[in-house]
Parts: sequence; structure tokens; C-alpha cells
Amino acid sequence: MTPHAAALLALAVPLALAAAPAALGQAQINPSLIIEDVEIQYGELDYLQRDAPVIDLGSVHAVSWQVTLDNNLVYSPGGTAVFRIYDDESPEEFIEVGMGAPPDLRYWVAVQTPREGYVVVHRDLERGWYPVAKTVISYTDRAGLTVNNGARIVVTNLDIGTFAIKSYAAHGLESSTDRLSATAGSISVEFLSGDPGENIYSLYPFFIAAAVGGLVGALFITKRR
Repeated sequence: MTPHAAALLALAVPLALAAAPAALGQAQINPSLIIEDVEIQYGELDYLQRDAPVIDLGSVHAVSWQVTLDNNLVYSPGGTAVFRIYDDESPEEFIEVGMGAPPDLRYWVAVQTPREGYVVVHRDLERGWYPVAKTVISYTDRAGLTVNNGARIVVTNLDIGTFAIKSYAAHGLESSTDRLSATAGSISVEFLSGDPGENIYSLYPFFIAAAVGGLVGALFITKRR
């Protein structure tokens, strides 16, 4: 770990710990705050994209939201896991994140809108994601879409219009002759949303946790290099 990186970590963690208690105290008075957790087991990826079931969430996540993916799959050689979230008002609109098997660790982010169609907005053919870190997809109606692959931000403030999450889907097969994408494990998904206008402080702990988590993941990866 470089001295500069160590200094950043030393500064970030105390700030996060100092801010979190006060913010957590405020969180209870924001009625818009919603948290949902989903576990996608490896067998649930055994679908072609066209056959993958679209699963409704218990609530609509709107205004300001964050989706955190913790990928703990044991991949088959060459396997891929694709995760999509769908818009409430326009089900043909979605945000997609794909994560390939080691050693390549392919990674991409795509969006589909009625105006632009399906567009890949970020792609890495090698070392695109990191099993030791989490992918964070975040959105606000003012700033747009941002995606962090666990080590760095790969999509920044992309304008996708209004997007409220109602459902999700996952698949891992590209053709009917493919083997299973994974043989064990799961992807843990956390959906977090709220309206900062009702109480912006209630959302701070989660965004701080995402920022510190990304920094720790980046420093861990840097150290291993």
C-alpha cells in the first residue's frame, strides 16, 4: 500500500465513523427510506435472457436509490452472470451489469431506453470487476446513473431520465447448449432508496459505507499488485 493510499484510508474511516452515528439517529424520521435484500442463488442463473423470470420487488425504489451487488459465485469456466433492474413506468427500460468468470473477470454496464435502444456504456474484457469488492449502482433524479465496480467509478452521472426500480432479473446462459454459469454460491443484492428531500441525513450512512467500501476494495487490490 502506498503512503498516499494509506493516508486516504486513515482519513476516510474516521470521517465515516464520525458521521454515521448522527446520521443514523436521523434515519428513523425519514418515512421514504426503503431497504430490501435479495439473494440470487447460482441455480437461478440457469436461463437464457429471453426466458429469465422478471421478479417484482416489494416496493418501488425511486427518486434516489442504490443497488449493491456482492458476487460470491463459484463460476464454471467461461461462465457469466447478468443482472438487470427494470423501470417501473417503462418495463422495456433497464440497467444491466454483467460479470464474467475468472481469470478474465469480464465486466460491462449497459442501459436500454426507448430513445437509444440497448447501449453498452462501459466494457472491460479483463479485470473489470473484483471478487473481493462490491459493485454499487446508484442513481438520483438530478445526477443520473453512476456505477462503481468496487475499485473505481466506471460510469459517472449518466442521464437516463427518470428511473424507478420495480423488478429485477438474472440469467447466465447465452445459448441453449451452454453449461451452467456457476456451480455454487450466490449474489447478494441490497436495494436502498429514499427521498433526500424528506431528510437527506437519513441516507448518509449508506453512501458513506459505499464510498469507504470502494476505497478499501481499491486499496486491497493495489496492495495485492
